[in-house]
Amino acid sequence: MEEESLPRKIFTVCKTLVRKLVFRVLRAGPMPSHIAVIMDGNRRYAKRNRLNEGAGHDAGAMALFYLITYCYELGIKYITAYAFSTDNFRRKPQEVGKIMSLLRESMALLTKITKHQPVRVHFAGNLELLSAELRDGARKLMEATADYSKIVVTICVCYCCSDEILNSVEESVLEKYYNHSYMRDSHDDDEDNDGRNTITLVDIEKHMYMAVTPEPDILIRTAHEHRLSNFLQWQTSYTQLASLPIDFPELNSWQLTWVILDFQRNYDYLARKKLQL
Repeated sequence: MEEESLPRKIFTVCKTLVRKLVFRVLRAGPMPSHIAVIMDGNRRYAKRNRLNEGAGHDAGAMALFYLITYCYELGIKYITAYAFSTDNFRRKPQEVGKIMSLLRESMALLTKITKHQPVRVHFAGNLELLSAELRDGARKLMEATADYSKIVVTICVCYCCSDEILNSVEESVLEKYYNHSYMRDSHDDDEDNDGRNTITLVDIEKHMYMAVTPEPDILIRTAHEHRLSNFLQWQTSYTQLASLPIDFPELNSWQLTWVILDFQRNYDYLARKKLQL
C-alpha cells in the first residue's frame, strides 16, 4: 500500500481538529439523544461512480461506521440504521447475497469494536428470516453487549414497521393469555375489572423490536427521498425529518452538523409538541 503523503496527513489532521472544534460548539446547544437513518442511495452512488453494486454497499457500510463515530463524539447515545427491509428480499439474489455478506463482515467488525468500546449492539427485525449463521451471530453479539450503555447502535434488518406492530400485538396477546391461564390455575377468582387482561399501549411498546431505544429525535433519509418506507412509523410522530440530496455513502460530518443545527432551531417547538402527548 502506498504511504500517505505528508500534505495529505496534515490535511487529515487539520480536518479532524476542525470537526472536533465544531462538534464542541454544537454541543453547547440542545442535542438529540437518538438519530435514525434510512441508508438510501448506495446503488445510485455506485452507478454514478461507475462501480458495481457491491462497492456501493461497501461504501454505505463505511459511511455508517463514520456516522457512529461522529455520534459518539457528539455524545448522541442512540443510533438506528435501516439496513435491510423485508421488501429488499425481492431484489436480485446476487445483491441480497452481497448485503448478507456485508452484514456478516459488519458483525465481525462490531465484535472487535465492542471489545474496546462500551457499545451496545441491537438487531431489530424478524431475525428468523436470516440464515442460521447470521441469526446466531446477531444474538451472540446482542448478548455480549447487553450490559453496555455508553452508546446503543440498532441495526434494523429484515425489518418493517407493520411487521413490528403485528409481532408486538401477537406477543402482547400471548403474554395476557398465559398470565390469565396462570391466575386461573392459581384459583384467583377475582373479576378482571383491574384491567389485567386488557392490552394497553405500554404492553404494545414493551414488545416492539425497538423497545430498547427512545423515540428518534431526528430521522435522516438520504438520496433526496421523502418517504418513511415502512420504517419507524410508530415511533416518529414528533421526530424531525431530514431529507438530504446526497447518496448515503456521501454523508459526512458537515451534513450531520447542519441537520443537528436545524434540530436545535426547532427544538422548542418539538419539545412543546412532545409535552402535549
